[in-house]
Amino acid sequence: MGLNLAESLTPPIFSLLREVASLEKVETYLIGGYVRDLLLHRNSTDIDCVVIGNGIDFAHKLCDYIQKTENIPTPLSEFKTFGTAMFRYHGKEIELVGARKESYDQNSRKPAVENGSLQDDQNRRDFTINALAISLNKDTYGDVLDPFQGMEDLEHQIIRTPLDPDITFSDDPLRMLRAIRFASQLYFDIEADTFEAISRNAYRVEILSQERISEELNKILLSPKPSYGFKLLKVSGLLPLIFPELAALQGVEVRENKAHKDNFEHTLEVVDNIAYDHGDLWLRWAALLHDIAKPKTKRFESRQGWTFHGHEVLGAKWVPALFKKFRLPLNEKMKYVQKLVSLHLRPIILSEDIVTDSAIRRLLFDAGEDIEDLMRLCKADITSKNREKVARYRNNFALVERKLKEIEEKDKIRNFQPPVTGNEIMEYYHLSPCEEIGIIKTRIKDAILDGDIENKREDAWNLMLKIGKELNLSETHSEEVL
Repeated sequence: MGLNLAESLTPPIFSLLREVASLEKVETYLIGGYVRDLLLHRNSTDIDCVVIGNGIDFAHKLCDYIQKTENIPTPLSEFKTFGTAMFRYHGKEIELVGARKESYDQNSRKPAVENGSLQDDQNRRDFTINALAISLNKDTYGDVLDPFQGMEDLEHQIIRTPLDPDITFSDDPLRMLRAIRFASQLYFDIEADTFEAISRNAYRVEILSQERISEELNKILLSPKPSYGFKLLKVSGLLPLIFPELAALQGVEVRENKAHKDNFEHTLEVVDNIAYDHGDLWLRWAALLHDIAKPKTKRFESRQGWTFHGHEVLGAKWVPALFKKFRLPLNEKMKYVQKLVSLHLRPIILSEDIVTDSAIRRLLFDAGEDIEDLMRLCKADITSKNREKVARYRNNFALVERKLKEIEEKDKIRNFQPPVTGNEIMEYYHLSPCEEIGIIKTRIKDAILDGDIENKREDAWNLMLKIGKELNLSETHSEEVL
């Protein structure tokens, strides 16, 4: 007798599916990711069901039954092109689709679809662990259907295609990226024949949309140890095809017995450090891109060895173009990543030098609300194998962080707003927008950041009057307006 998981089907939707399947005399099966995650004891909110027949019609009958028995409105979304329907119920997203067979054209990953059996539907699945199904029919409720030894692959932590991997990946090249993404998320191995087929078919990614590639990259970045996925992308040959800028970081060059570190390996260490620190997607992107411009700025100097001067400036300039290329949001998320890439050396430089209040104020001013994330990135950037060096950096970073807290509490620089505004300067001196206003505002800001005056309106106003005299500006008021 095979495995039965009826007792594990606790969400109420499953008993409803069994009831409606029985009433309508329609075979219905739970399939794919929910089954896999159930066996792995992982939480999953997406429930995919395959119906032997019309999935959309069955979804309507299921929603009508819910409305009738529970009086719960259940809006249904239909996707007739794909024969699927979707709705939400008790925090779960339920998708129903008719069982189907697929055939592919060489120049597209969009298949020709026809009605099929459960076996046909399992055959079209990408990996054995995603082809597992559970019966939702009354007589066999909870029975696991595993035609490709998917449970064995789960036990041995293996990603493998159910059918010939060359055909699987040539038909739909996105499955190559999905194989690596699942391996990275689950920390599974990719079976040897399957991985070799990825290498052989890597060129097929050229037919994928950038949005689908980026979706998989984001999921790899969000996995517990992102470096695993990126190393698989490298070894498979996919990385230079989908992310040549990152692939360019690979390698070590030696000249006059002086070598630089492998910046690809270093970058992945930094990303992993951020992942261990539970950094969100955009902090992980900042870690991935923080040294992206090193290949373009690499120089060799006999005395110093290898240098990468200005890589943080050039890298920050590249961020908008990379976000546009990967169809990532060109909004505050992009600006956040750009800021962290631009500033990622500043705390390290401070930690190597005497920490002045002025330098701390300028760092607070430039980083603003993102100062904590900047410090997290900088600490993650310490990947030296020299324990003494690491300990020194960490001790110095602790000093920098203490100073940051002290000065922020005292001077309130993080959300700096000029104590005297440009409008007030124009009004006082009866000016239209001009260069002199910018000069006054900049000098007031610099004086506050350098500690020459306090971040107070009275001090700033008095400095404005002094600068105004230096610039021969005519006052229009007989008294200072404080």
